[in-house]
Amino acid sequence: MRTQSGNTARVVVIGAGMAGARLAARVPGVTVIGEEEHAPYNRVLLAEVLAGRYEPDVIALPPAEVRRGVRVVRIDRADRLVHCDDGSVIGYERLVLATGSNPVLPPLRGLGHMLPDGVHPFRTLDDCLALRAAVRPGVRAVVIGGGLLGVSAARALAECGAQVVLAQQGEHLMERQLDAESAGLLRRHLESLGVEVHTECRVRGLRCTDGATPAVRAVELADGYELEAEITVLACGVRPRTGLAQAAGLDVRKGVLVDDELRTSDPYIHAVGDCAEHRGTVYGLAGAALEQADVLAEVLAGGSARYEGTRALTRLTLRSPASVPVAAGVAGAPGGLDLAAFGDSRPMPGDDVIRLADATRGAYRTVVVRGDRLAGGVLFGDLAAVGTLARTWQDDEPLPADMSLLHLLTNDGGF
Repeated sequence: MRTQSGNTARVVVIGAGMAGARLAARVPGVTVIGEEEHAPYNRVLLAEVLAGRYEPDVIALPPAEVRRGVRVVRIDRADRLVHCDDGSVIGYERLVLATGSNPVLPPLRGLGHMLPDGVHPFRTLDDCLALRAAVRPGVRAVVIGGGLLGVSAARALAECGAQVVLAQQGEHLMERQLDAESAGLLRRHLESLGVEVHTECRVRGLRCTDGATPAVRAVELADGYELEAEITVLACGVRPRTGLAQAAGLDVRKGVLVDDELRTSDPYIHAVGDCAEHRGTVYGLAGAALEQADVLAEVLAGGSARYEGTRALTRLTLRSPASVPVAAGVAGAPGGLDLAAFGDSRPMPGDDVIRLADATRGAYRTVVVRGDRLAGGVLFGDLAAVGTLARTWQDDEPLPADMSLLHLLTNDGGF
C-alpha cells in the first residue's frame, strides 16, 4: 500500500514490529510504516530461524498492511505530518511510536561505526539470515553477552555445528532472571552442547585483519587472553529507539515517556513497545509490547482501558540437537532444557526462600516470598507448576495465611 502525499490517516503507526503489528490487527484502517523489507514477524523466534528449525515464513505474524522498506525521517507535530525517506508525507489524527530498540554496540577497540566482516548484531531477521549464511560446521564463533539473547544465540550456533564460546561479563548467565544455582544448571546444559562458557569475563576489543575491509580474527579479553573468532555475535542488550521522539521535542528519558493511556507529552502521539517508558520502566519484552498494544487499541476505540504495567514471565526452551549427546543429570536431558523465570528471584533480607532440587531428573524450583506475597521464582527442567505460580505472582494477591510455603512448589504433586 502506498499513501500519497497529503493524505491523512486516522491512526499512523511508525514501526512494524510485534507491537505495531498487534495494533494494526486490533484497530481498523491503521497505516503502518516499517523500515524492514520483511512482513512483520515474531522476533522471539529468531534463534529458531538461526538454528534452522524454522524458515522465516513460519515466524511471520498475521497479515497486516504495512508500507515496507520506508523510514520516517521527521515528525511535524504542528501540522500533524509524518515525513518519509521516499518523499511521501502522511497526515495523522493520532500517531503511535512503535520504533522498538537498537542493539547496544559495546565500546570495544576495533569496533567502529562500520562493523568488521564477521561481526554480527542479532536483533532483526536480516541480522539472523546474515548470521545463518555465515555459519558452517567447525567455524569459531564468539558470543559477547550472556543474557537471554546471548544464550539463545549460542545454543543456535552450536546446533549449526559451530565451535561456540560465550563471554559474559557478569557473575553468571541471565543475571536479570536467574539466581546463581539455576544459572549454574543453565551453564552445564550449554556446556553439554559443546558451548565454552566464560563468566566474569570482560571483553576489551576485537583483533581484525588490516586493509580496506577488515575482518574479525579474535576477541581480546581484559586479561590479555584472546578467543579465536571467525564470527562474533554482539548480544549486549538493547537501547530504546528514541531519536524521532527527541527530534520532535517529546519528553524522553531512557524511553519515550508515556502515561497510563500510553500517551506521550503530545496528546496526539502515543508510544508502545521497546521505545516506551511507563512509570520509570522500559520493559524491552514481547509480552509487555503486546499488552501495551492491546490497551492502546481500546483507548483509540474510545474505551477506558489503562495500562498499569506488565508482570512478565520469561520462558526459554533449549532443545538438544540429535547429534549432541547430553550428559545424564543435566537439566532437561535428553530432550533439552525448559526454563521459566518471573519476578525477583534474588532474595532480600527478611524474605523466605523455598527451594526444591532433583539432581537425577535435572529439575530445580525456587520461589521467593516477600511478606505475604510471591516476589519471584525460577523453574528449571520441570515446569509443571509454572502456571499456578505465574498466576499467583501476576495477581499479586496475599498468600493464604494457612498455606504451607512448600505447597507453592508441590501443588502439582511434587517431583
